[in-house]
Amino acid sequence: MGAFFGVLFHFIGGFASGSFYIPYKKVKGWAWESYWIVGGLFSWLIVPPLAAYLTIPGFTEIIAATDGGILGLTYFFGVLWGIGGLTYGLGVRYLGVSLGSSIILGLCSVFGALIPSVYYNFNPKAGKDSFNDLISNPWGQWVLFGIFICVLGIVICGKAGLMKERDLSQRGALLESTEFKIGLGLFVSVISGVLSACMAFGIDAGKDMADAANATWKAAHPGEGEFLFQNNVSYVVILLGGLTTNLIWCMALNIRNKTFGDYVNGNAPLLKNYIFSALAGTTWFLQFFFYGMGESRLGNGPSSWILHMAFIILIANVWGLVLNEWKGVAKKTYITVITGILFIILSILIVGYGNSLK
Repeated sequence: MGAFFGVLFHFIGGFASGSFYIPYKKVKGWAWESYWIVGGLFSWLIVPPLAAYLTIPGFTEIIAATDGGILGLTYFFGVLWGIGGLTYGLGVRYLGVSLGSSIILGLCSVFGALIPSVYYNFNPKAGKDSFNDLISNPWGQWVLFGIFICVLGIVICGKAGLMKERDLSQRGALLESTEFKIGLGLFVSVISGVLSACMAFGIDAGKDMADAANATWKAAHPGEGEFLFQNNVSYVVILLGGLTTNLIWCMALNIRNKTFGDYVNGNAPLLKNYIFSALAGTTWFLQFFFYGMGESRLGNGPSSWILHMAFIILIANVWGLVLNEWKGVAKKTYITVITGILFIILSILIVGYGNSLK
């Protein structure tokens, strides 16, 4: 049952992440940098400590008692992840929810799932799965096979995106006014995919804080398993790093583009813009809130990360279909993206099965 609930929690987190950008599409009269940072304040500054406060008594004491080196490394990975999150928004802007998410999160899933296990080959640590563990055990071999299938699905979705651009160009539907820019979108998506994996590294770097929260909870609840919300304390530090990167960049864009007036622009629907941006930011955080719950059931290894990423890719592609991002493409292109989604679904089932054998 632990594996079942772990997969379920990852699905809910994936749904939140794959859906968070949708409220931003309701924001009117604001530049991208304006609504991105308003939502980000909820994602990285307001909601994380609130979630920690509601779930982990004395979370500030845990942070204060943590070694400065651990805090610094956790924050540093948060800064790097922040660059990945920033370029994620740009990738989705230029490629659409479906294609942008597939490419970015595909790279993120591979780096985030495999690099920590390779690291633990050279720096073994109790309770951590090394790459040797993966290749030498049946459960790990299934997980690696699931990752391979997921990568195939991502490649197929990426191919569908290139086919989409060709179809729209041939039909004259790729207008100058559209934000669909395949070259720029692919460039920022690659950067985002690599650096977004730093969230997995940040969670691992801050594991001592999560372990402290877990130990305190288990002492008060003997025999009740692992603490579902243990990672919420680590998120406070990681996401401060993400806030740093995004705040600096968005403020720079506000200055360059002269868009500081967006926040008080009476010609824009200010209340709706703030509400939708806050909704987007809060929904974004929920992905890691539920990731932490899933991780507490499956472990902080390749299984958790790949499931989380695969579910996000799946949901983002479904939203892409619902929002007609593939409208006007050839039947072959449509079949290609559906095939990619089916491969990703298959990868989820394979990774889930592999984890159940552990």
